[in-house]
Amino acid sequence: MKVRKLIVLVATLTLMWGSVAYADSVSQKLRVLINNKKSEEVADGGILVDNKVYISSQVISDKLQAIVVKDDGKAIVYKPNVHMVTSSGPTIFADVQKNDKFKFNTFIQVDSLKTDISALKLAIANPYGEETLIEQRRSGDSDFPNGKNDFWITIKDISYNFDSVGAYTLRFYVKPAGESSFQVVSEKTINSK
Repeated sequence: MKVRKLIVLVATLTLMWGSVAYADSVSQKLRVLINNKKSEEVADGGILVDNKVYISSQVISDKLQAIVVKDDGKAIVYKPNVHMVTSSGPTIFADVQKNDKFKFNTFIQVDSLKTDISALKLAIANPYGEETLIEQRRSGDSDFPNGKNDFWITIKDISYNFDSVGAYTLRFYVKPAGESSFQVVSEKTINSK
């Protein structure tokens, strides 16, 4: 009787180990490199299953600055074309000197936004990642682009002190209608030297 139980136990463990080894060989975790740059690598950002690559919707949203909406068992990806220009008076700029206190505005052009949004905002992050909200607009505001696929907005003038050397990042966010969080759709770098 003991021999029979031992044989059944060994057979069961062999089948379980074989199944785990087979499952591991069928799927493989992948590192995802954006624009083939090591600095923008996302460890475990994707998986390879049956020679098909699957990439996390979070990677698509964060790294490719696309809007990902999960709806009724599917993920829908929207990638609007967004351009930002910063100007101080009549001068367009992308570089500043350390300790410059600039009064500037941002012009944002959005094309091909194929989904409704309920809010948008612009923020600036210093070289240490600390973010400051510049402006936010919500659906229902008189200056909100309700129901438009293509629109242009000018963000009000702000005064900002570029008190550190490094890259400052302007981030333009939208909140898809029915979603609870903002998603970045464009970034622009201002370098402080």
